[in-house]
Amino acid sequence: MQHSFDVLILGSGAAGLTLALRLPANYSIAVICKDFIQENSTNYAQGGIAAVLESDDTFAAHIQDTLIAGAGLCDPEAVKFTVENAPESIKWLINLGINFTKSEDQQYHLTREGGHSHRRIIHSADSTGRDLEETLIKATKSRSNIKIFENHVAIDLFTRDNSCLGAYVYNEDEDRVDAFSARKTVIATGGASRVYLYSSNPSVTSGDGIAMGFRAGCKVENMEFNQFHPTCLYHPVAGSSLITEAMRGEGAYLKLLDGTRFMLEYDERAELAPRDIVARAIDHEIKRLGIRHVWLDISHRPADFIKGHFPTIYKKCLDLGLDITKEPIPVVPAAHYTCGGLKVDLASHTNIASLYAVGEASCTGLHGANRLASNSLLECLVFAASAAKHISASLGEQPECMVPPWDDSRVEKAREEVLLLHNWEEIRRTMWNYVGIVRSFERLRRAKSRIDMLKVEIQDYYSRHRVNRNFIELRHLIVVAELIVDAALKRNKSVGLHYNIDCPS
Repeated sequence: MQHSFDVLILGSGAAGLTLALRLPANYSIAVICKDFIQENSTNYAQGGIAAVLESDDTFAAHIQDTLIAGAGLCDPEAVKFTVENAPESIKWLINLGINFTKSEDQQYHLTREGGHSHRRIIHSADSTGRDLEETLIKATKSRSNIKIFENHVAIDLFTRDNSCLGAYVYNEDEDRVDAFSARKTVIATGGASRVYLYSSNPSVTSGDGIAMGFRAGCKVENMEFNQFHPTCLYHPVAGSSLITEAMRGEGAYLKLLDGTRFMLEYDERAELAPRDIVARAIDHEIKRLGIRHVWLDISHRPADFIKGHFPTIYKKCLDLGLDITKEPIPVVPAAHYTCGGLKVDLASHTNIASLYAVGEASCTGLHGANRLASNSLLECLVFAASAAKHISASLGEQPECMVPPWDDSRVEKAREEVLLLHNWEEIRRTMWNYVGIVRSFERLRRAKSRIDMLKVEIQDYYSRHRVNRNFIELRHLIVVAELIVDAALKRNKSVGLHYNIDCPS
């Protein structure tokens, strides 16, 4: 089936929906959702959005904190651009109707997270992402020019003469591939944390946009910098549920199983050190002692304070038989954020004409070697607005061209799902074991050899079988896995999130 729009947006998180809403109401816009519209990383974000909103804070301080966290590899121009545009983005959200948490004096409550020198995280209790996503979805559904396509999985971009004309998308409900033509195409598919065995992210974050962009010829940068969130709930039923960094910002301690605090041995900032330092410290203690988890303890704070600031986490833990007002939370690190991605400029434009990337799928230069807490949702908002401005100014320059129908003439055979499941397991376990929080050249070379073999198997499958969602995601995952490993092999110093025991810092 053929579709044609002015703007095609692949992804329905904060970046994609903000962009859709920032575009003129007379543009025809398609929003492609791999699952239902709410299923994305934004919906699971807990902490908040970093912005300078009080007089005792400054742009210079926010910029400096970001540069320090990024270990010297941030793009200063991108950092300055993001920080200075943050207040306007927050104001836009407030006007859109989001209910940020307020203090007793009815001023917006700002919290502090690791790496920040001031309280500048505006939030909606401990479910900022969910409230943000609900606000954006409500506004999006009120716009008649925006059409939402749920259960549609992007397969590949279609380019001609270094210009993107749209994409091929698998319609899961109808089990067919549709061709979407557009004057402008935007990748807002999120990161690639599901390439790892353990992740705080939903299953949709399989690096789709990064893989499609790379295959189409986009420049890719900083893929070796994968952030592992230090504190994810360790539970056989709940899996890797995120425990927000804001809890440490509000005084929670990290402890060993005997109740001993250990972070001061690793960094003078203790629990408020940047995430890479905290994650490596926890990883080291778990391996050193042969334990399965450490404790995150906020039970020394008043019960009403805990319930008021962290109601979602309190309820989730209580449902699992854990009262966090009285006992500590078992936590482990898990893959959380992809700092690299498709290289873009300040307008979120890639090196391919008419193709943009926003949010976690992009690499703006903001994060460098490590993302400062709560700068991610901010990046989505600021660069989506910037991309919308650029698209609005240049849409008329792009002639309407149709993407040809999908070629489904390959030999069709019954799908052997068990083979896909084995490949899925092998890729993610290989990445976790060899390309995780701590790396070495030997581990990276082993990962590379296994990925090379898997590439052959996946390409063989692709040449003989019709596509489905599992296979499309697997095909994307093998690309991002290779990009991460290749980048890590080329990085000959330990910096930020890339920690190689064979390399000096």
